[in-house]
Amino acid sequence: MPIRGLLFDFDGLIVDTETPSFASWQEVYGEHGRELPLERWATIIGTTGGGFDPLDYLEELHGPIDRVAVKARRAEHELRLLEIEELRPGILDYLEEADRLGLKKAIVSSSSRRWIDRHLARLERAEHFDAIVTADGDPARGKPRPTLYLEALERLDLRPDEAIAFEDSPNGVKAAKAAGIYCVAVPNGVTATLRLEEADLRLEELAELPLRELLGQF
Repeated sequence: MPIRGLLFDFDGLIVDTETPSFASWQEVYGEHGRELPLERWATIIGTTGGGFDPLDYLEELHGPIDRVAVKARRAEHELRLLEIEELRPGILDYLEEADRLGLKKAIVSSSSRRWIDRHLARLERAEHFDAIVTADGDPARGKPRPTLYLEALERLDLRPDEAIAFEDSPNGVKAAKAAGIYCVAVPNGVTATLRLEEADLRLEELAELPLRELLGQF
């Protein structure tokens, strides 16, 4: 069965929002003389309602904090870092080549539609996608559950074996594989050390492998 569609995660895959987010929390912890372990943070990458709350954990380590002030300061720092983030290497080439080949394209994300629309508008890339499927804060829909991927397949009228999923996190890879989709892991600076062995293929960036070469493997 030929590949007819590409399904992209968003955070950390299309745009590296993961590194600024983790860095902003690391700064908060550093201000309080503490460290945020990556293994703790990793549990909530690519999902929603993962059970780990960085503010709760900081208070466990440090004691009571001004949560409102800390959240506001962290969010401001994160936004400053995010504003300079561009598409990750190879993403635009894949999207443009997919257009030339007539492939369907979707974003499949545990984030909110508002978050994604904001970044796509900033980067002027909204027109590249046929569908955007998001969890919008609903843990029952978030990865590693396959729900979002199954919805994307239905909206694009694709079978699982007609699509390729691109993910950067263990939660995302698990969701794609649970939906029966071939998955390419493309980690970023934060997720590079995480366990991604469930993916069918791992690339350090999409620029390593042109889309036509990837499709030639099917």
